[in-house]
Amino acid sequence: MDRTAIVVDRTDQEPRGAEPRPRAPRPAIEPDATLVAQLRRADAGAAEALVGAYGDRVYRLAIRITGHASDAEEVVQDALWTVVRKIDTFRGESAFGSWLYRIAANAAYQKLRGRRRRTEVSLDDVLPSFHDDGQHAASTVDWSPTVDDPSRQADLRLVLTAAMDALPEDYRAAVVLRDIEEFSVAEVAEMLGLSVANAKSRVHRARLFLRQRLAVSLATSQESAQERIPPRVRGGGDRRTHVP
Repeated sequence: MDRTAIVVDRTDQEPRGAEPRPRAPRPAIEPDATLVAQLRRADAGAAEALVGAYGDRVYRLAIRITGHASDAEEVVQDALWTVVRKIDTFRGESAFGSWLYRIAANAAYQKLRGRRRRTEVSLDDVLPSFHDDGQHAASTVDWSPTVDDPSRQADLRLVLTAAMDALPEDYRAAVVLRDIEEFSVAEVAEMLGLSVANAKSRVHRARLFLRQRLAVSLATSQESAQERIPPRVRGGGDRRTHVP
């Protein structure tokens, strides 16, 4: 299942009280031990090795959060330079890659806050309404079977990308870190400077928004498909040949 399907699948889930099971324990040996040692020694080729190992991955993270290539490039430079300068603060309590991604995600988020782009949509205006018991107040389209339909993958990807771009930046950063980069809620909260409760709320509200956009788009597609079906076939009318 590709990343589009992962996000779509998560937006189709109802909120649950418990957190997902934690990821498998990390290996005891730090896979980046050699790179970390090079950086600590300030070897001549350490910076180049860091760029080669993580440059592309940090860029992918940055572009998903910022949505702008030029901003993402600046985030990569800032984050990797911060890693070089602050390598002595890396204590090995988490994997080196996780530590680096936290620095990069924070840099990307700070870039968003500095840009202060006008919010394109108000979540309160488009989020689905709920009854007091937590159930949806209006019926929703069950589009989950289309997630694994190869013929719909391209459409889903386009709709999801547009919906992600329309999310307010704070919410986009939270859902990217949680559902695409698969950080824990606690890690997302740390990166974005939020409480765990606020981070969980942002992720949940972002998922609801994405689900709503997907439901509306797929409902429109289904209506268009129905309109293209000839009336006699669509209505299942009497198909007997009329003999005068």
